[in-house]
Amino acid sequence: MYPKNGRVILHVDMNSFYASVEMAFDPSLKGKPLAIAGNPEERRGIIVTCSYEARKYGVKTTMPLWEAKKLCPQLIIMRPNFERYRAASIGMFEILGQYSDLVEPVSIDEGYVDITDSQEYGSPVQIAETIQKRIFEQLDLPCSIGIAPNKFLAKMASDMKKPLGITILRKRDVPRILWPLEVEEMHGVGKKTGEKLRSFGIQTIGDLAKADSIQLKAKLGINGPRLKEKANGVDRRRVDPEAAAEFKSVGNSTTLPRDTTNQQELFTVFAGLAEKVSVRLKRKKVLATSISIMIRYKDRKTITRSKQLDQPIVQVEDIADQAKALFRKHWNGNAVRLLGITGGDLVEQGSAVMQLDLFNFEKEAKKEPLLKAMEELKLKFGADIIDHAGAINEMKNKKDDVGTATSFNKDFLQMRKHTER
Repeated sequence: MYPKNGRVILHVDMNSFYASVEMAFDPSLKGKPLAIAGNPEERRGIIVTCSYEARKYGVKTTMPLWEAKKLCPQLIIMRPNFERYRAASIGMFEILGQYSDLVEPVSIDEGYVDITDSQEYGSPVQIAETIQKRIFEQLDLPCSIGIAPNKFLAKMASDMKKPLGITILRKRDVPRILWPLEVEEMHGVGKKTGEKLRSFGIQTIGDLAKADSIQLKAKLGINGPRLKEKANGVDRRRVDPEAAAEFKSVGNSTTLPRDTTNQQELFTVFAGLAEKVSVRLKRKKVLATSISIMIRYKDRKTITRSKQLDQPIVQVEDIADQAKALFRKHWNGNAVRLLGITGGDLVEQGSAVMQLDLFNFEKEAKKEPLLKAMEELKLKFGADIIDHAGAINEMKNKKDDVGTATSFNKDFLQMRKHTER
């Protein structure tokens, strides 16, 4: 069951995670159509995730609340409880870590486990069954697990049976199982990439596997040949426990030229700090779901105050606004000698679900033509060909960060209490 030269990788994917956590917390919700949304009191809210019972009615992630309620009038809607989800995530990853030191968190509810050297715990299937059973019995949460020789195939396998599925996908199975699938069903191929592939005759994963590499590179840039490799079941990426280090918090602080009680001056400092934090978040391609500030007074007394956010942020003005609001609430009026801002509980840009209200939706929609142009350039020339100006400035200003205090959260899954004392 264990190859002599290859690897055995598990992809553990929690099923309908937020909704499942709420059901574990309140068993009376089990078996009922449940949705997690940002603004349950308002029709303009967006569905973040929903239970399988809700999906039977056609309710889907990112669907507007009014539409979901129309499809399922008895739908139960709840606000997200991120502290509760984080605690459940910690429990899940603690279980995974008992079977291998090679555990790579991908997000709050999924991760890879390299069990190549875990023979003492049984066969790969036995280990997967044990992990699935323990997560269900100890946390009352369902998960699906893919077993494969690499990360791509393990991810594809875990998506095949939900909820509570265990699927083995070997490289020799790729032509029979993956190639007949529509190209958009392949992990890593989104709607826009799928449209581009179809525009030159690639309809299925099998078509992609047999496509001309030169043509793919001309149409999709360096991402084209990489997708072809995966379509053929090839993925050389290792399970990297240190990848979680990318989910650090990002912060900056500065000592003021002179102690001051002038609020406008202090807000100007916050604006500068917010710009630095925003630049670094964009360079890392992550967003913050919590904001912390540090205030050090003239007498060197130091306080930190934090706030969990309703939706992820990365823009300068959003970071500055949150920091200023915390400052107004907690500043005692004494002279300040140091200020700091930290964005924490980071999430990847691609996986962050923004709970858009009507105003946010209109604001984001205005960016669509620019975002579309950027997407096309990245597809053709690679992900690093174009980025936000802030990310470029970060590269130029690295030296400016020397001597600037930086706060890191070394484990993005670490449970932290966010208080507003």
